[in-house]
Amino acid sequence: MKRQAAELGRIRTGYSRPNPDPTKGNIPVKSKTFVLTSHSRDYVAAAAELYGGKVEQWTPQRQSVAQWRVITKATEMQAILPAGDPLSQSYEMWTGGGCARRCDGITDSVSGSPCVCLAKYGEDWHERKPDQVCRPTSRIGVFLADMPDLGVWRLETKSYYAADALAGGLDTVLQATGGKGLLPVRMWIEQRTAVRNGKTKQFQVVMLVPALPKLRHALSGPISTAAALDPASLDRPAIEAAPAEPINYRDEAIKCRTSEQVLQLWQRARAEGHADDHVLRDDLKRIADDIGKGIDTQTGEDHGDDEQGPDDEGVYDGEVIEDGEQDDEPPATYPPASWPAAAVPGGGR
Repeated sequence: MKRQAAELGRIRTGYSRPNPDPTKGNIPVKSKTFVLTSHSRDYVAAAAELYGGKVEQWTPQRQSVAQWRVITKATEMQAILPAGDPLSQSYEMWTGGGCARRCDGITDSVSGSPCVCLAKYGEDWHERKPDQVCRPTSRIGVFLADMPDLGVWRLETKSYYAADALAGGLDTVLQATGGKGLLPVRMWIEQRTAVRNGKTKQFQVVMLVPALPKLRHALSGPISTAAALDPASLDRPAIEAAPAEPINYRDEAIKCRTSEQVLQLWQRARAEGHADDHVLRDDLKRIADDIGKGIDTQTGEDHGDDEQGPDDEGVYDGEVIEDGEQDDEPPATYPPASWPAAAVPGGGR
C-alpha cells in the first residue's frame, strides 16, 4: 500500500459561477489567482488570512456535500515538494458515477481496454471538445509551510499544455535529487496563447520551478529540511569561528610548580610555531631555573633554604620551649576511676 500524507485541501486555477439559465449547470471560470478549497473551514480561513480573499461555502459540480473555498488574491505561491515523485498524470473522463476512464494514452486502467480516444479520433484526439474525450489530468501534492497542520494540498489542472510544463520542470529536478528530501518551489498562473490550424487559442498553465537562490542548488542533489524551509540560507556566507585567544606562555610558565612542567610548555610552544622565538625560549628557561632554585616565580621570594633563623626570642621555627621539668604524660583532669576496697569482687566478707 502506498504511503502518503493526508490531503488537507486542493489548489485550483478556476471556479464556477451560477448560470443565468437555471436549467443549466454552473459556468466554469478561469481564475487569474489561485483558489483554495477544503472540507475544513479553519484551513480555508487560514488561507484567506495568508493569501487574501473571502471565505465562502461552495458545492463542487455533480456533488452534494458542501465545502469551503477562497478565491485568493495570490498570483504566486511558495510551496514545498515532498520526497518521492509527487506528480501524477493520466487521461481521465468523469461522469456522475465517478471516474469512467483513466488512461495513460495506451491502456485504460479502469476497463483494461486499449485507449478509446486514440482509436476513435486518432493522434490529434486531444484537440476535441472536453465532453468528447478524456482530459489530461495532472495532480501534484505540495506542503504549504505557513498553513496549519501536517498534510498536502493537491494542485490539479486539466490543461494539456500545463501537463507538459509541470512534467518537464519536475523531471529535471527529480533527476538531480533522486526524489530524496524536500524541495522548495514557486508556483504561478501564466496566461499563454498558441496558434493551431490558423486559430489562436488562449490558455493558462501553472508554472512550477525550484525556489532556490541559484540553479546549481537545484541540480546539486538533495538539500536539508532547514534549507527547504529557508532557501535563502543556501546563499548566505558561512559564519566564521572566532579566532582562538593566543596563549601567553610566560604567564602559564609562572604558574608551573616544577621545571619539567615548564619544559613541556616550551615543547607545546614549539609545536604551535614558536620554535624560532629565542626570547620566549630564554624567558621560559630562566623561569625553569628559578623554580629549580626554589624561587617563587609569582612573588620573586627565595625559598631555597629550608632552615630559617631564630625569632626575636631566639626560638627556631618548630622548637618548643618547656618551663621546668614535666612528667612524661600530662596530669589527668579527673583521677582514674577505681573500685572501692569493700566493693572489690571477692573482697567482701
